[in-house]
Amino acid sequence: MKKPHIVKGFSKLTRLEKIKWLKVQSGLSEEAMNTLNTHLHLDQNLQDIYGDISENTVSNFFLPLGLAPNFLINDDLLTLPMVIEESSVVAAASHAAKFWALHGGFHSEVKNILKVGQVHFTWKGSRGSLEAAFEPLKEGLLASVAHLTGRMQSRGGGIESLEIRKTSEHLPDAYQLFVNFRTADAMGANFINSVLEALATEFKKAMETALPDSPVEIIMAILSNFTPQCLVSCYLECHPSAFDQFSSEMSGLEFGRKFSRAVDLARHDPYRAVTHNKGILNGIDAVVMATGNDYRAVEACAHAYAASNGSYSSLSSAECTDKRFSFSLEIPLALGTVGGLTSTHPMAATAMEILAKPSSEQLMQIVAAAGLASNFSAVRSLITSGIQKGHMKMHLGNILRQLSASPGEVSLVKKEFSGRLISHAGIENFLLSVRNQSKKS
Repeated sequence: MKKPHIVKGFSKLTRLEKIKWLKVQSGLSEEAMNTLNTHLHLDQNLQDIYGDISENTVSNFFLPLGLAPNFLINDDLLTLPMVIEESSVVAAASHAAKFWALHGGFHSEVKNILKVGQVHFTWKGSRGSLEAAFEPLKEGLLASVAHLTGRMQSRGGGIESLEIRKTSEHLPDAYQLFVNFRTADAMGANFINSVLEALATEFKKAMETALPDSPVEIIMAILSNFTPQCLVSCYLECHPSAFDQFSSEMSGLEFGRKFSRAVDLARHDPYRAVTHNKGILNGIDAVVMATGNDYRAVEACAHAYAASNGSYSSLSSAECTDKRFSFSLEIPLALGTVGGLTSTHPMAATAMEILAKPSSEQLMQIVAAAGLASNFSAVRSLITSGIQKGHMKMHLGNILRQLSASPGEVSLVKKEFSGRLISHAGIENFLLSVRNQSKKS
């Protein structure tokens, strides 16, 4: 067996040296080498910014920035920047936004903005003695990190609460300092982690003095991406007759009732709920990415929240009566509008400008509306024409590029498949017949 070659000092190589190594290591084709080079930004200053965002950067990976107009959110008409690779998401959100702008718009409210940090530690003494020793230490612990929290406090943030919690009954010696934070308009990850690490050090020292016979062992200090108290709600409502236009086969009231039943399926069937929530996150992720926020943290938190009652369920709910249709979403969203990538990435800064430079709470409301719009369009398609009709129509351009269709062939395909179900195999077979016919003539 050939001994694997482990590269050393890779991060110290220049970009060109990394690519040269990659060519030898992976047998990279000249076409692939050219692709890496052509995706660099022509402005070296901008390329330096992109290169510094991550590590071992050799090129850029582009995703489209699309616009979804006509979002009426709390009576403000906004255009949403959306970054996503999946066909039809931006179009679907735009269609939903246009419809609801004419029927009252999105109503969104931030319920709370608390974020969570934990200092995990082990303690072999009694819980009662631990808590009794901790109470007189709290003020001193908070004072010990004042040099880290002062600036955040001046912006309305800081530590909201500090308490001892038992981590789990399955881990008998496991405890934690559970800390709630407010981080103003920042996402605050670096701030929270810095405070937690300082608290861990001071807590250990204070406990050694208070209870020298029962040592505390710090396991780790880290923020939690589960932020159920950083919560935003968003809802839509109208008279069911507004849906009369959606289908020739059912009335608006029938549509509303069928829509509500479809959402109920996602509330009780986890197989459906996962896909349903993915549809919500299509819209959410696209705006989160455009604004330079952490979509992985948003997704992890959303899924945890969806399962917080003991079984995985829909994040949205719907209800339809003879006179009122309502559709709502409640979701935790820990977002920032200052600091981090939102400040350093030029496109993220531009996205913020497109959104009229919102505060973090306003951004939470905007992102929730994007999620609800995406969800509405998906469920609407599922209960009427089916999801594939619109998706494949938007995917048509990708298929034609994959099949190297000429401008003339593109025109023929669009004419041939107008009003028909689009599939990769169907288009491929049609192009094959067109090309064979061309050869004969």
